[in-house]
Amino acid sequence: MAFPRKEIVEAVRARYPVGTRVELVSMNDPYSKLKPGDRGTVKSVDDTGTVFVSWDCGSGLGVVYGEDRIRILEGGDFE
Repeated sequence: MAFPRKEIVEAVRARYPVGTRVELVSMNDPYSKLKPGDRGTVKSVDDTGTVFVSWDCGSGLGVVYGEDRIRILEGGDFE
């Protein structure tokens, strides 16, 4: 897996600042108990563009750039 360029990571950080409420659209992780429609609050974005979310269900699993999708509750997708 190739890591996204610095510019892309900065764009992800700008789109998903800490405190943003999001909803899971899809996750490419067969072991995750998260399901589409789960909601949470963004905690951080790391240097690989992974968005770490404090999910309302108690999980802290990150959303991987290029693999998983979330949307801001007011609209928009993360791809």
